[in-house]
Amino acid sequence: MWKKPLPSPSPQGGGAYDAAPGPLNLNGSAGSNVADGTSGCSGGKPLPLVGRGWGGVLPTGRIPPRPIRANRMSAKTLIDRRSFVKMAGAVWMATLGSRGAFALERTDAVFASAFMAPDGGYGIATLTEAGEIVERTVLPARAHGMAFSPATRRAVAFARRPGTYAMILATDGTAEPIVITAAEGRHFFGHGCFSADGRLLYATENDFSANRGMIGVYDGTRGFARIGEFPTYGIGPHDMTLAPEGGTLVIANGGIETHPDFGRTKLNLDRMEPSLTLVDTATGALIEKHGLPAELRQLSTRHVDIGADGRIWFACQYEGARDDLPPLVGHCAKGEKLTFVPLPESTTAALANYVGAIAVNRREGLVGLTSPKGNVAVTLDAKTGSVVKEERVADAAGVAAAKPGFAVSSYDGLFMSRRSPVAWDQHIIRLDKD
Repeated sequence: MWKKPLPSPSPQGGGAYDAAPGPLNLNGSAGSNVADGTSGCSGGKPLPLVGRGWGGVLPTGRIPPRPIRANRMSAKTLIDRRSFVKMAGAVWMATLGSRGAFALERTDAVFASAFMAPDGGYGIATLTEAGEIVERTVLPARAHGMAFSPATRRAVAFARRPGTYAMILATDGTAEPIVITAAEGRHFFGHGCFSADGRLLYATENDFSANRGMIGVYDGTRGFARIGEFPTYGIGPHDMTLAPEGGTLVIANGGIETHPDFGRTKLNLDRMEPSLTLVDTATGALIEKHGLPAELRQLSTRHVDIGADGRIWFACQYEGARDDLPPLVGHCAKGEKLTFVPLPESTTAALANYVGAIAVNRREGLVGLTSPKGNVAVTLDAKTGSVVKEERVADAAGVAAAKPGFAVSSYDGLFMSRRSPVAWDQHIIRLDKD
């Protein structure tokens, strides 16, 4: 079991990733032949869909998946997937139809999450505070994380790694849904966030040929055309969020190498390079890099959220021995070293070395964690790090700030205290400013 004292990582050191900082690339990415990087299958091309709002009901049959060789997905398959996403638009046209524009102001929908339907199809849904489904929109493939912009009332759902699509929706019904695809040589990691004014969308992406994390930048005033990219200064970026001041991205680089030729296989578990980086949104320059020490090199930094005081909270997943008990959650602020929360050994054991999601309730000063492997949801006091609540939730998936406490979902359809005939995916977002 993990009994060693925790070292103090340096705010600037620790990680072995050594890419030199570079300026923000405003010429698209490799493979694009136009300035905004949107040509053909090169990625970033917006695909408007017929219909408004969140788009009504689920179809009776699922969109047929494209056959993929078991345990292997080539870079060519990623391009094929882009074509598949484009063709799926015709199917969506029939399902996004006639129920009218979705307007947040005339409903009590406050959450959104991706799901899998009983027939195997995928979608996203809005829900009430009590967990009742309000509306649903179908997707061509599984989604993972979502993000919401209070400034523009837009939400986005990102495909699960190594997916290549993201779907942007106007939650007030003022615009048609838009689908974007990853640039050639890139795939999404399932997460992203909007700029403070909602004009730009940032997405964590994999430059899999160079084995480096990238942030794709998409312009919402141009149909979310891809206008540039900059590095995450790490390997395998997953979640990220925007600091309250609006000029800094906080990025969880999981440190795990993957390549579409090998599907979701983790290729470097013996030499992982996890880190937390702070990157300037205006220039793409590295502000800080918090690498984890050698003793914790198999502790993948996966998800992040930020408190009302600007404190960054991060959650981890351990790729080492099952009987180890490494720290799984920590925090820092700009200019500070990482601090791991010394959870009780029983709580760490209950989390089963895997925190699948983290959320901060800023009003109440709480931090929520979920573990589908441990079948548990944990609430911490954000000031002291002490455990406020620990409850068993079978297949615990997403967590988001609620009134009070947290909304928690599960893979078997539970959302708060209500169960629906869907399998909720890993993350939940709130569709308001709280």
